Amino acid sequence: MRKKLVTISKRFLILILLMAILSLIFPTWTPGIRGENSISTLGQVEINGAGHEVMIRGVDRDNPILIFVHGGPGCSEIPYARKYQKELEQHFTIVHYDQRGSGKSYHFLEDYSELTTDVLVEDLLALTDYVTAELGQDKVSLVGHSFGTYIGTKAAAKAPDKFHAYIGIGQVADHVQSELDSLNYILAQAKQAGHAEDVASLEHLRGSIERGEMYTPRNMVRKYGGAARQIDENRDYILGFLFGPEYNALDVIRYFMGIQATQELLLKEESGQHLPDLVEELEIPTYFVMGKYDYMTSVNAARKYFDELEAPVKEFKVFEHSAHYPQFEEKEQFATWLMETYKSY
Repeated sequence: MRKKLVTISKRFLILILLMAILSLIFPTWTPGIRGENSISTLGQVEINGAGHEVMIRGVDRDNPILIFVHGGPGCSEIPYARKYQKELEQHFTIVHYDQRGSGKSYHFLEDYSELTTDVLVEDLLALTDYVTAELGQDKVSLVGHSFGTYIGTKAAAKAPDKFHAYIGIGQVADHVQSELDSLNYILAQAKQAGHAEDVASLEHLRGSIERGEMYTPRNMVRKYGGAARQIDENRDYILGFLFGPEYNALDVIRYFMGIQATQELLLKEESGQHLPDLVEELEIPTYFVMGKYDYMTSVNAARKYFDELEAPVKEFKVFEHSAHYPQFEEKEQFATWLMETYKSY
């Protein structure tokens, strides 16, 4: 009997090992979309000399193109974005990509120590050329999210002829002002909740934040509702990693290694070179889209930048029930707003 149990245990361990190996190499894809002219592709494309993972989805490939620029830095939205864009796929052809050194675009033997946002801007412009050629269109609408707005704003300023419009969701603005807004909001929430330890630890950070040396702790921003109100973005990632067909276990390893390799480097650049000082004018219609409770990138700082930014057409749109992810937290309202807005430019 004991020998039989040992045999069963060995077989179980072998099965677990095989499953772990399969999870690392399991082929990835994005589910198909019904329709004679639909498109649903996921794969590596060489962009600006580096392999980039690109996902393109839409009911009709001839629909207007939206390119989404993810934030983080390093936080691909491919693992879960599909969950929130079904309505948008009816009206637009949607492009998501993992930026150089991020997610499935992280390559183990590449050196990312010299990576800058200027390189990421050039990658985005090259991706835009690839997508427009592939889909037979002249321009795209550019949608940045969070840190992706830092890249997207610079790209829109550098090559406005490639874009119909620029849309910044959770728009980056003056780093110090945004972080102080976050700190003050979280402090107020912590005091109201009677969390004395949180209050003390946050007050201890004030000097460093005022000098632009650090960010308001993101775990605290999430704890007090300044990151998401209607969704759990961390759970979205976990479920996307575990059950979504777009990522396998090896891709998850890439994701975390990419964050380790690039995030601190790029955040240091963003905090030292404030976007309002770099881009004072855009030559295309410009839309800032914010959640009312966003304290990852504060509404107050974004509004100040919006007021100073020159553009032929501008709109500052606030979603009343969202924080940092209005495109996901209020996906139906966002889709309606975007479809109506597209008709106007």
